[in-house]
Amino acid sequence: MRKKIVAGNWKMNNNLQEGIVLAGQINDLVEKAGINGVDVVIGTPFIHLTEVNKIVGDKVGVAAQNCADEKSGAYTGEISTSMVASTGTQCVILGHSERRSYYGETSEILVKKTNLCLENKLTPIFCIGEVLEERESGKHFDIVKSQIADGLFHLSAEDFGKVILAYEPVWAIGTGVTASADQAQEMHAFIRKTLVEKYGKDVADNCSILYGGSCKPSNAKELFSNEDVDGGLIGGASLVAEDFMGIVTAF
Repeated sequence: MRKKIVAGNWKMNNNLQEGIVLAGQINDLVEKAGINGVDVVIGTPFIHLTEVNKIVGDKVGVAAQNCADEKSGAYTGEISTSMVASTGTQCVILGHSERRSYYGETSEILVKKTNLCLENKLTPIFCIGEVLEERESGKHFDIVKSQIADGLFHLSAEDFGKVILAYEPVWAIGTGVTASADQAQEMHAFIRKTLVEKYGKDVADNCSILYGGSCKPSNAKELFSNEDVDGGLIGGASLVAEDFMGIVTAF
């Protein structure tokens, strides 16, 4: 039975003090709600990781939003996977569309980052997704399949089983175009079919695939009712504790 997961991505928001407050609010709401059957994760900026890990209980996990593609050394400003792991953090968001677009992250870079995460017992939340031009030209399935294959198919079935996937319809984020629940299910089903072809049905059926496209309390229930949508990677709505919990409780 694959895990249901709601993961927040705070991006570059909240100073340390604000982050501590928000993490405490989310943790309190999760504990009071008695959430069962859904893993809750918050993805914070690097500087928050140590303090947020002290605040949250065992019902809330913590993710870094990125990591370096080298183990250690003369890489000024970078944060290694061993540093992330030393804070008590459990997950790392990899290959987010903003990292791919703004910072030129390639599949080759992401292969190295994925391997380093797994070496340090960190769970990769591996992002994939196509832009508007790619969808309009009918290349969306090919693009997503190649991102998965190029970034992850070097892994053994055992190691792939430690990865969470997150599909971002980049074409529907900030463009004024809305992705429907049916479109989300269509892509998630295609992703699972792609995994079956590589690793077999058991591995594919156990892989959690999150939806990362403007999920909010008002549409979360419809999205999560789809067979192949196992939760969400939440952006803006994760910055307000009540909104985030509205998504968590949609299951």
